[in-house]
Amino acid sequence: MDSPRDDMQSLPEGIDALRALVLTMMSERDALALERDTLQTQNDRLRHLLLQLRRLHFGPRSERLPEEQLQLGFEAIEQAIAKAEAEAEKRDPGLREDNAAKRRASRGALPTHLPRIEVMLAPDDTACPCCREAMTVIGEDTSERLDVIPAQFRVIVTRRPKLACRSCAGIVVQAPAPARLIEGGIPTEAMIAHVLVARYADHLPLYRQAQILARQGVILERSTLSFWMGYAAAEVAPVVARLREMMLASTRIFADETVVPVLDPGRGRTKQGYFWAMARDDRPWGGSQPPAVVYSYAPGRGHTHANTLLGGYRGILQCDGYSALQAISVPRPFSRLTILWLRLRFGSLTSRASKCRAICQLSAMAMNRSHARSGPSSARSASLSISWPRRRRHCCSRS
Repeated sequence: MDSPRDDMQSLPEGIDALRALVLTMMSERDALALERDTLQTQNDRLRHLLLQLRRLHFGPRSERLPEEQLQLGFEAIEQAIAKAEAEAEKRDPGLREDNAAKRRASRGALPTHLPRIEVMLAPDDTACPCCREAMTVIGEDTSERLDVIPAQFRVIVTRRPKLACRSCAGIVVQAPAPARLIEGGIPTEAMIAHVLVARYADHLPLYRQAQILARQGVILERSTLSFWMGYAAAEVAPVVARLREMMLASTRIFADETVVPVLDPGRGRTKQGYFWAMARDDRPWGGSQPPAVVYSYAPGRGHTHANTLLGGYRGILQCDGYSALQAISVPRPFSRLTILWLRLRFGSLTSRASKCRAICQLSAMAMNRSHARSGPSSARSASLSISWPRRRRHCCSRS
C-alpha cells in the first residue's frame, strides 16, 4: 500500500493537469454518490416489500395481504432486481456478455403457430478479401425474438353501386346491404368481440378502453361501449341456453356458488352478489363429453337461484352440501352421497368411530362411482344405502 507521501509525489505539477485530476475525481465522486443513493432507495423499497410479506404470513388475519397483492410485491422485487442488473451491464461489458449467454441457454422455444418474419443480414461485401473471388455460404446463425404488431383500428368502407339500364325506364339494381349486429351502428362484429374479450377475459374496464381508442383519435363514450355489450349479450344468450341444455344432459356435473363484489351506485361501496356455476370434466376417467362451464349471476344464494341454473337435472351432482343445492326440485340419484363426500373434513371428526365411518362412507361412494361409470343405465339409477348397527364391535367402535 502506497504511503500518503508517495501519493503526493505522484501528483502532477502543472496547474492544468491538477485541475483535470480534480474534475475527474469530482465526477467519480458524483457517480458513486448517485449509485449509493440508488442502492439506498432500492434497499428501502425491498425492506418495505419484505415487511409486507412478513405481515402476510405472520400478521393478524385482518391485516394479511390477499394473493393478488402478494403477486404485485413479487413483481416489484423482480423489476428492482432487473433494473439493477441492467445498470450493472452498462458499466461492465463482460457481465453483459455473460448474462446474454445465460439467457440464450435458458430461454424456451417460441410457439410454432406464430408467423415468422425472416430478416436476412448478409455482409456488404461477399467477395473474398484475399483473392476477391465469390464466397460460398457454409452455414448460418439463427435467432428468434418475440415481436408484436400494436392494435390498429381501421374503417371498413362498403360501397354498393347502383346499376341502371339506359334503355329501360325505372330499372335500378343494387346489391342488398349486409346484415349488421347493430343496425345503423358503426362497429363491426370483430370490433364488438374485441371489446367483449378485453372486458371479460382481460378485465379491462370500458372507460380504459375508451381511453385507448381516444389515443388513436376514435372518441367513444363509455355508454356507447356499454350499449354494444348489451346487444352482444342478447345475441350470445341462445348459445348460453343451448350450452346449459347440453350440460344438464350430462351424467355428472359439479356445482358451486361463490361471492363476487358488485358496484352499488349511490352508497359509495360494493354489495355482495353470487356467481352460480356448473362444470363438467370427464377427461380424468376417459369420458367422451368435452369439458364445459356454465355460470350465471344472482343477487343471492337461495334455492330459487339454484333451481334456475340446475332445475331439471337428473344426473350425479357433486357439490359442497349447501342446503340450497339439496332443495332442487327434481331428485337425483347419488346426490346425497356425492354431497357428503365433499363435505367431509377429517379435522372436524374427533372420535375414532366418526373417522372410521367417514372412511367407510368414502368407500361406499367409490363403489357408487364405479357403478355409475361402468354399469348399465339401471345400475346408474340405483342408490346405495348404508346402515350403521348401534351395538356391534367392528372397526367403527371404540376399543
